[in-house]
Amino acid sequence: MSNPLPHVYLFTDGACSGNPGPGGWAYILKHPASGKAREASGAEPETTNNRMELRAVIEGLAALKSPSRVELTSDSKYVLEGLKEWMDQWKQRGWKTAAKKPVKNQDLWEILDELRGRHDIRFHWIKGHSEHPENERCDLMAVEAYRRLIENRDI
Repeated sequence: MSNPLPHVYLFTDGACSGNPGPGGWAYILKHPASGKAREASGAEPETTNNRMELRAVIEGLAALKSPSRVELTSDSKYVLEGLKEWMDQWKQRGWKTAAKKPVKNQDLWEILDELRGRHDIRFHWIKGHSEHPENERCDLMAVEAYRRLIENRDI
């Protein structure tokens, strides 16, 4: 009998000041079996909200040391629908949309495609700013990350 995959919860969010503009991403990983949790955030000087939403999921999945069963919770329908519904079709069309236009953020989608191949991911959408504790925490961390970046740029 094979060992079951470790079960983790991944909460993510991205934020942007302007779109495009400075942006931040954040994630919280929770491993219920051990009770451990990890959180991280980062920022980019010129980006979009969608890129930060994607980056948050990428960073969270990349932080996992081994293949896992991941309960991904996000307020980004763009990310969740992209992973669940759109990505396989984009790949079949050579990273083109149904309208035969290049897929936006293809560089990040390709990284996400590689990461999703390592993990068994289940998708959960939540409404942003709906007092979901982990989503609120991720939002706060993402905003703090880009604010720190802006403050450090002004020095």
